[in-house]
Amino acid sequence: ADPSGLRPPVLLSQENTQIRDLRQENRELWMSLEEHQDALELIMSKYRKQMLQLLQGRKGEDAEPVLNVHQANSLEIASQIDRICEMGEVMRKAVQADDDQFFKVQEKLAQLELENKELRELLSISKESFEVGREDLPD
Repeated sequence: ADPSGLRPPVLLSQENTQIRDLRQENRELWMSLEEHQDALELIMSKYRKQMLQLLQGRKGEDAEPVLNVHQANSLEIASQIDRICEMGEVMRKAVQADDDQFFKVQEKLAQLELENKELRELLSISKESFEVGREDLPD
């Protein structure tokens, strides 16, 4: 037996609301993550530009320690960008899973509504035939 089939419509409606809220929150997190990535890219490009200007103003041997620091910082920032991209991918998968779950609940709800309608029709038919049968009985 499917336990989800036994849940009353109130619970399904609560689940629908929760799923909708989660999807909205995921979309907002996704947008925030993209803004964060854009900001990091901007910071990196400004940083590179400043380093270039700094290096152009120095002689070769003076520039080496600055270059080493720049390289270390670049690697650190690049690894942060990679981590953010990984987080983004995990979140994208979570959004997809939420969407799939949402559609499953929607489908289940539609099935239950159809079943409910059919049962009501059957009930009204059986009531009618019961009343017709009583009319035929002698008083």
